[in-house]
Amino acid sequence: MGSLGMYSASVVTKKGSRGYDVPEGVDIRGRYDEEFAKILNKEAVLFVADLQRTFRNHIKYSMECRREAKRRYNEGALPGFDPATKYIRNSEWTCAPVPPAVADRRVEITGPVERKMIINALNSGAKVFMADFEDALSPNWENLMRGQINLKDAVDGTISFHDRIRNRVYKLNDQIAKLFVRPRGWHLPEAHIFIDGEPATGCLVDFGLYFFHNHANFRRSQGQGYGPFFYLPKMEHSREAKIWNSVFERAEKMAGLERGSIRATVLIETLPAVFQMDEILYELRDHSVGLNCGRWDYIFSYVKTFQAHPDRLLPDRVQVGMTQHFMRSYSDLLIRTCHRRGVHAMGGMAAQIPIRDDPKANEVALELVRKDKLREVKAGHDGTWAAHPGLIPACMEVFTNNMGNAPNQIRSMSRDDAATLNEEDLLQRPRGVRTMEGLRLNTRVGIQYLAAWLTGAGSVPLYNLMEDAATAEISRVQNWQWLKYGVELDGDGLGVRVNKELFGRVVEEEMERIEREVGKERFKKGMYKEACKMFTRQCTAPSLDDFLTLDAYNYIVIHHPRELSKL
Repeated sequence: MGSLGMYSASVVTKKGSRGYDVPEGVDIRGRYDEEFAKILNKEAVLFVADLQRTFRNHIKYSMECRREAKRRYNEGALPGFDPATKYIRNSEWTCAPVPPAVADRRVEITGPVERKMIINALNSGAKVFMADFEDALSPNWENLMRGQINLKDAVDGTISFHDRIRNRVYKLNDQIAKLFVRPRGWHLPEAHIFIDGEPATGCLVDFGLYFFHNHANFRRSQGQGYGPFFYLPKMEHSREAKIWNSVFERAEKMAGLERGSIRATVLIETLPAVFQMDEILYELRDHSVGLNCGRWDYIFSYVKTFQAHPDRLLPDRVQVGMTQHFMRSYSDLLIRTCHRRGVHAMGGMAAQIPIRDDPKANEVALELVRKDKLREVKAGHDGTWAAHPGLIPACMEVFTNNMGNAPNQIRSMSRDDAATLNEEDLLQRPRGVRTMEGLRLNTRVGIQYLAAWLTGAGSVPLYNLMEDAATAEISRVQNWQWLKYGVELDGDGLGVRVNKELFGRVVEEEMERIEREVGKERFKKGMYKEACKMFTRQCTAPSLDDFLTLDAYNYIVIHHPRELSKL
């Protein structure tokens, strides 16, 4: 454990915090389980509590700054480059060299921290598996704790899964992908763990428990002396990256690791963050292995940032691709910034899933994936994301054909032409039309995703695409914006304006369609009606909620009373 073991001597514990053995000031309100108790042992919980106590005021201040920025945008301001940090953008510096273990990241697969998923993803032939506590996971207590157990078993190399229905046992191959872990964003609480009377910060729980239990084994088995490796989501400003950097330094110090052992890739998935890419890398320069184009969340953030700007309404979500000028500019600037600073520039998600019962449709979908990946590798990306193991061979082939034996394009693709990209390029209004089908699809996807999330699934195959919280967020905020401004659906020649009556009718009809598609039995058992109420309320609310999952989170938190915790 390195010097993390230093905690045990002076720990004051309370036996019986719902069955868990916890340090003073900590109350675990989730269900007691013996396996969970091994993850939530005294030292691990104290490590998380130490991170929470050290950084909570910095986190609160950062969230306050987010609210302040939102207020400015709602009053008409536009995000842009910060004149105060021009010296960071203009000066020559680089991040620490990329560790050999992760020099080649040409295809990465992502998915929730579910046992069978972890085994399949590590065995998939991808270079990296990003195990997700964030957008692909519904953060109920069972999912979070089982996820930590699954990751520990994966790092230890002992993970297996017996699928009783197929009567098949899944185990790890000799060659596996490198493991990265994505904790939740700064904004999400962990309401099953209270520290000094307030909910813990979700990402510190995810990071702290995983790091505490796995850093030594990971560095030995996977990291070639480096690691663990992380993906960091939803940042809006470099001050948030600075907190992460301090968290990493504190963790390294407590574990007796060299500074710069932990490495992380930051997802650029908010509009304000695109203007902060140099600054984010600068804050994390000892711990960075690059940036990633989190493009679905980025589209969501564009709508959210401009929620009070009726002149910046998006067309149907299917029309907002990487050929839109503001999206292409974001990708090009990200590549230039990363390569100038010596780190990876990762491409976006291929969300398609194989269409097994229709070979022709499957080939059309695969061709779309190949085209998208070819665009990425030719632009200079060092790797890309896939949501399904079935896409990996196609993605790998495109990147390998264009990169040859080189592990990445950091030195070969400087993209100096992107140096001229300005605020106008990054904010240009997207072109396209709005249609009734767009409104219907948003509604259908949003309700179905939310219903799955409430019942514990955070990654949902819908209409041959893998949907996660990011795509559901686009559906919600777009509906909200169209309703708020009574937009005209100008793409299907009807000239209809969106209002509450029309939306109410669409919701009703789409619920009937969902029931037909999933079947009466599943519809009755699922939480479709609750999801419908929640989604409708969020789309018609006078002010836009920051995150769909923040409101929905209250529905999946279950507190267990002390006296029942061991029953």
